[in-house]
Amino acid sequence: MENYENLLPRPTIAMAHGGNLSLRDGVIVRSGSPESAHLMAQTIETLVRRGLTIQAATGSVETPAAGPSGAAAGPALVTVTAVTGRAEEWYRVTVTPAGIHVEVSGAQGLVHALTTFTQLLPADALRLAGPGHGTWSLPCGMVEDSPVFPWRGGMLDVARHFFPKRTVLRYIDLLAAHRFNRLHLHLSDDQGWRIASERFPRLASHASWRASTKLGPEGEHDNTPHGGQYTLADLAEIAAYGRARGIVVVPEIDIPGHTSALRAAYPDLGQPGVEHTIQDTVWAGGSSISPTEPVIAFLAEVLDELCEAMDPPYVHLGGDECDMSWWEADPAIAAEMTTHGYTQAREMHGHMLRALATHLQGRGIRTIVWDEGYVTGGVLEDTIVMAWRGDNAAARAATTHDVIRSPLFPTYFNFDQSSDPDEPRSEGGPITLDDVAAFAPAPADWTPEQRSHVLGGQFQVWTEWVPTEERIDYLVFPRAAVLSEVLWAGTPADPTDLFARLVRHLDRLEALGVAYRPLDGPHPWQQGGTGVWQRTASGTIEETRKWVDSVSEEP
Repeated sequence: MENYENLLPRPTIAMAHGGNLSLRDGVIVRSGSPESAHLMAQTIETLVRRGLTIQAATGSVETPAAGPSGAAAGPALVTVTAVTGRAEEWYRVTVTPAGIHVEVSGAQGLVHALTTFTQLLPADALRLAGPGHGTWSLPCGMVEDSPVFPWRGGMLDVARHFFPKRTVLRYIDLLAAHRFNRLHLHLSDDQGWRIASERFPRLASHASWRASTKLGPEGEHDNTPHGGQYTLADLAEIAAYGRARGIVVVPEIDIPGHTSALRAAYPDLGQPGVEHTIQDTVWAGGSSISPTEPVIAFLAEVLDELCEAMDPPYVHLGGDECDMSWWEADPAIAAEMTTHGYTQAREMHGHMLRALATHLQGRGIRTIVWDEGYVTGGVLEDTIVMAWRGDNAAARAATTHDVIRSPLFPTYFNFDQSSDPDEPRSEGGPITLDDVAAFAPAPADWTPEQRSHVLGGQFQVWTEWVPTEERIDYLVFPRAAVLSEVLWAGTPADPTDLFARLVRHLDRLEALGVAYRPLDGPHPWQQGGTGVWQRTASGTIEETRKWVDSVSEEP
C-alpha cells in the first residue's frame, strides 16, 4: 500500500501485508520484556500526541481477539520489545489487525520506530491538536530499518542572528521527524556570544548583543540593537529535550578566530592595544584571541560551565578562519612559542585546540574541530574533523581521523536553492535538491580506510542573512528531507523515486507548520522582491567550489 511506499527516508524493508488496524481510544500499551519497560513512556506520549487515549499495562496482556473482519474486537494492543544483537538505531514495526509490535535495539531505535509509525498515518496526525476524532485506520505491514551512518545532523548558527529557545526546541522536533540525530549549535561568533555565563557575567552583559546590523557588505546599517542569550538552565533544557527525542545537541564555542564578541567582553583575551568591538556586519574576519595559557585557562572554565549544564558527549571548538598575523609579534605569545619549541604561529593554533581538547577529554567528552584545526595540528587521536572546505580537505583528514562531512557544496543551506531571480537574497549558489540528492558522504574513489572514518554528515545554516524562523524553514526544507535520505542510506539518492515521495512528504511539512519552499518555486510572500531582499548573487556555485578547494590546504 502507498503508506509503506511513501516513507522518508526510505527504509531498508517496507512492505504491506493487507488488512487494516483500527486505532481508536483505549489503546493498550505493554512492555514485551522487562528490559523494555523504560521505553513505554515515550511510546505512550507519541500515541497521545496522535490523538489517542491510552490504557497502559506493564504485565502480560492477552492479544485481543479478532472479529469477523479480521480486525481486533477490542482495543488495539501496542507492544514494545527491546532486543539484543542489533545495531544501535535498529527498529522493526509490525502492524496487524490486532495491534502494533515495535521491536527496537534501544531508545534511539524507538524514536525512529515511532517516527515511522507516524508517517504511516495521514499527514494530519502530525498536527498538534490531532484530528479530533481519536480514530485512525492503519494499513497492516512491516518496516525494518537502521541507518548506515551514526552522525546525521544539522547545524544552526544562533550567533549571527539569535533565535529564542522555542525555535531551537522546534528544530529538534523537525530533525527527529526526519530521523536526524544531531543538532550542532553554533553559539559564538564575531556578532554575538549566546551563553549567559555565571562565572563570567560580562559575556552576558557585553558580548550578547550588537548595536546594529547590515545586510551584505554594501548594505545599510539598521541601527537597531540585536542580540539574545541562553541561560545555563535553557541550555540544560535544550540538551535534555534533544536526548528525549534521539537528538544529541552539540554545542560549539568558536575559537581562536571569530571571537570579536568574546574580546569585546574581555579585552585582555585579545590583541593588546587594539579596540575590540562586536561586529555589526553580516560577516567579519580578521579576529582572534591570544593562544596563551591564561586564555586557555579562561576558556577551560567557560567549557566546564557549559558542560556541567548540557552534559554533552561532544563539544565543537571551531578553529576556522583565524587571523594569526599578530601572534608572532606579541611578546607573551612569542615567549610561549619559545617555551614549547614552536617556530610558526600556526603551531600555537594547534596547541590551543589540543590543550582544550585534552581538558574536555578529562571529562569524557570528544572534541570536534573544523578542518583548519586538522591542518594546524589541533587534534588529538580521537578528535573529529568537520570538513567544510571541499572533498580534498575531508579526504586528507580521513586518512587518520574520523570525519563529519559538511562541505560547502552541497550542505550549506544558506545558499540559493535555484537560479530563479525571484529567490530571496542569500550568499550565492545555487545548491539545488538534485545537488543534495547526488551527494556522496563517503566518495567511491576514497580508500576503504578513508571511507571507514566517515561518521556521516550534516547540513549547515549560517545566519548572516537569515533573521527569522520563517527564513530558516524556507532554506532548510525540503533540502533537509533529501539529505536525511542520503545520510540514512549512505549513498546518493535516486532522484526519481525520492522526489515522488517528497511530493507526499510536503503534506507532512504542511501539517507541522513548516514554511518550506515549494518544489516549483517560492510563494509570492517568500520572494526577494525589489527591495533589500532582492536576489543579487553573482557568480556560480562552481566558482565557489573552486575557491573552497583552493584554500583547503591553508590553516
